[in-house]
Amino acid sequence: RFIWPQLLEILETREKEISDGLEAASRGKRELEEAGVKKEEILDGAKKEAADLVNQASQRANQLVEEAKTSAQEEAERIKVAAQKDVDQAAKKAREELRSELAVLAVAGAEKILGSEVDQEKNADLIDQISKEM
Repeated sequence: RFIWPQLLEILETREKEISDGLEAASRGKRELEEAGVKKEEILDGAKKEAADLVNQASQRANQLVEEAKTSAQEEAERIKVAAQKDVDQAAKKAREELRSELAVLAVAGAEKILGSEVDQEKNADLIDQISKEM
């Protein structure tokens, strides 16, 4: 009789320890599973963020390439326009010089035909008139 209550107490204590141990193991398993899920969520988030950063960098690189192309095309067009302007000015100057030379030659030819020199003022007027007609 005296042993029975002590034995029951020992058994109850042991049962509680086992129950607490099983509960702790179950809780530990649950926490481990939750940690695994959280780890996956964090990894997925990090992968998505890394992919977004790579995508943004790629888009920025493409944008920079397009800006460089546009800038180069604009510069090429500006150079082309300037070169055409220079060519046009050179052609105009050459035509003016040619007209002037032709006028001088025409007056010289007229002097030879007439056999005398035309007066300087009339000569200048004649050169201007011939130059304008050409």
